[in-house]
Amino acid sequence: MKRQHYSKLALLTATLVTTSMLSACFHNKDDDDDMQEMPKVSYQITVTNLTNGQPFTPLAAILHNASYQAWRAGTAAGSGLEKLAEGGDTTEFLATADTDANVAGTQASANGPFGPGSSESVTVTVDSADDLRLSLATMLANTNDAFTGIDDIVIGDLAVGDKREVMAPAYDAGTEANSEAGGTIPGPADTTMGGGEGYNAATETGRVITVHPGIVSQDDGLATSILTEAQRWQNPVAKIVIERLQ
Repeated sequence: MKRQHYSKLALLTATLVTTSMLSACFHNKDDDDDMQEMPKVSYQITVTNLTNGQPFTPLAAILHNASYQAWRAGTAAGSGLEKLAEGGDTTEFLATADTDANVAGTQASANGPFGPGSSESVTVTVDSADDLRLSLATMLANTNDAFTGIDDIVIGDLAVGDKREVMAPAYDAGTEANSEAGGTIPGPADTTMGGGEGYNAATETGRVITVHPGIVSQDDGLATSILTEAQRWQNPVAKIVIERLQ
């Protein structure tokens, strides 16, 4: 009888241990799933065009940490920025960012170019991070390779409902000569047959990003320029407002 009692006790104990282990396994899996669900944050980025005669192309926004650099004045422009600054194409600029582990999310605005006095917005939702930063770019369409935007602005410290405002100048991407000649500008100011070109694979200058000196124009005596005083600007050219929504 004693042997039978111990045998039954051993079997019951083994069953309880096995059941407990299985329960623990399922519980741990749920815990792992919960740990992987990071809280989300959402930001609305609004750009207002402050120029008199420069349409802005669609916005390209990148949310990232301090280890990522989308562009920076004084450094060489990447090929993605070159295509954006010469033709307004955001595709490569954002696709390159999307492959980097330091980038939390990217977004291009859905609408086309927007003119002086108008605004365009994008909303980006990403995992929460204290070190979250924003970089953004948009082309001044009636130029060879001018763009505006912000580089590496900290936004991770914003509380829900908080806003951060930045006044941005125009930058020269340094990838195309500022000839202002017919056939070289993608914006509506270029009325030559077939319109002006956008991106040109030939890099004509030193590629270094600088604050743009402004156009020269035919009104200033540049006979080959198709631009006039109407396309001139004074810095800043854009007001950028970042608001945390969530």
